Amino acid sequence: MASVPSLASSVNQRVADALASALPEAGGADPLLRRSDRADFQANGILALAKKAKANPRELAATVVEGIPTGDLIEEIEVSGPGFLNITVSDAAIVSTLAARAADDRLGVPLNASAGTTVIDYAQPNVAKEMHVGHLRSAVIGAAMVEILEFTGEKVVRRHHIGDWGTQFGMLIQYLLEHPHELDHKSDSEVSGEEAMSNLNRLYKASRALFDSDEEFKTRARARVVDLQAGEPETLALWQRFVDESKIYFYSVFNKLDMDIQDPDVVGESGYNDMLVETCKLLEESGVAVRSNGALCVFFEDVKGPDGNPTPLIVQKSDGGFGYAATDLSAIRDRVTNLGATELIYVVDARQSLHFKMVFETARRAGWLNDEVKAVQLAFGTVLGKDGKPFKTREGETVRLVDLLDEAIDRASAVVREKAQDLTEAEIAERGAQVGIGAVKYADLSTSAARDYKFDLDQMVSLNGDTSVYLQYAYARIQSILRKAGDARPVAHPEVALAPTERALGLHLDGFGELISEAAAEHAPHKLAAYLYQLASLYTSFYSECPVLKADTAEQVENRLFLCELTARTLSKGMSLLGIRTPEKL
Repeated sequence: MASVPSLASSVNQRVADALASALPEAGGADPLLRRSDRADFQANGILALAKKAKANPRELAATVVEGIPTGDLIEEIEVSGPGFLNITVSDAAIVSTLAARAADDRLGVPLNASAGTTVIDYAQPNVAKEMHVGHLRSAVIGAAMVEILEFTGEKVVRRHHIGDWGTQFGMLIQYLLEHPHELDHKSDSEVSGEEAMSNLNRLYKASRALFDSDEEFKTRARARVVDLQAGEPETLALWQRFVDESKIYFYSVFNKLDMDIQDPDVVGESGYNDMLVETCKLLEESGVAVRSNGALCVFFEDVKGPDGNPTPLIVQKSDGGFGYAATDLSAIRDRVTNLGATELIYVVDARQSLHFKMVFETARRAGWLNDEVKAVQLAFGTVLGKDGKPFKTREGETVRLVDLLDEAIDRASAVVREKAQDLTEAEIAERGAQVGIGAVKYADLSTSAARDYKFDLDQMVSLNGDTSVYLQYAYARIQSILRKAGDARPVAHPEVALAPTERALGLHLDGFGELISEAAAEHAPHKLAAYLYQLASLYTSFYSECPVLKADTAEQVENRLFLCELTARTLSKGMSLLGIRTPEKL
């Protein structure tokens, strides 16, 4: 495994060295190199440095140019405007750098030298409740961040903080106690997620109706909450049945989403029960939390209610019950102390931003978070319907996630069937699932998480435009070319001159590693999606302008096959980090 310095970093280094010798007091200054449409790169940093040193920027730029060797890496360098440097790299440097990337399993992408341990809290469904479209974003964004961070060398601990505790369980458990066969399965063979969820739905509705109409049942249900919180064995055993039944359902949905969720990663609210009393004690003894009207509260200068009075974070209610804050703070203690986290990422709806801001600030005051251990909320926006309003069914109900995924798979299968040349029905079904689920994930991930996005299946499974199907077809097209290549092999030829579309493709391929570290550092999977879309677009231009198998010389054929193969590997790697499959044939 060898990390390969990108052309941009090599050029940057040469300019920085020349700058330091032309203007010693600017040692270590950033030349501000970026991609340019005038040349391959433009360095813009000289203007500000000249101003600081009271020098003429064009003269300083000319001196810097004299100190930069050309020929191997840099082919041409010119001063433009008030002191910008326009830099063109050689074709040979592009191909040689790409050849070094191709020789490495990781495409030359470096590991992050300061990698630590990140705990990601994502995909948090509620026990005994259907997963809806709102659960989609947390799951998809979280899973992509897990993959991206792991690829950079980070140790990632997954945490699914499921809602598996609280007063509603009193009603459910009491009902199950009085109707013991409600969660029985039709047969001993494997239970489907649909069957598990319909059991839970039926039981939830029946127990709710009874709770609302029968005062004596309501009293028994409330007493059952007390038993649950006290850990009474029979009550806990019945509670566990709800959790297990719900997991059958959750896992079936995650499976359909092509997401791998392991049992040890599912640590619900109940997982922190034993810590709640101690968390409150630590907060109260350190003075971080104070008693107010009997409740244990944390106050903030900048958080006030509509009446102008401070709105506190309530850690323990006046009746002794614990709120979400106590659980969330206990989870932070556990993740920092027991899991050794250096960063905590919470992939949670933007509407909970104030709660998390208060929880993180409380944890900082208590010393559980500090400069070495950070917590961030990767807040996401709402999923909207085509009309731009929050996504609901015609009846105004929340849309079931399963229905949405099934419809995406149906639509995608129709697209695959229409284009498929030599696929069997079984292959069409498999590809349809890969394309449909990929389309749903990509639509979510190609929008910045903080923004709302429109859920439009017609657009998502379209072959044109910024969709995963477009990327999957680009990948499958390359595989088809590689299959047709016969005896010709992908081989890099640095001596072969490149056409403009080959250069553009090559320079973009070379930026993969830098893009990955940016997406990881900024928790921005949408930047990876944008990179991959641009890669597929550049490949399409190259493919339409440069014949691959019918190129002029044998070396040119091999070199173009080499570019095709490296593009396919980069597409495949990038898409797998987003949780999207790349079928070999479509």
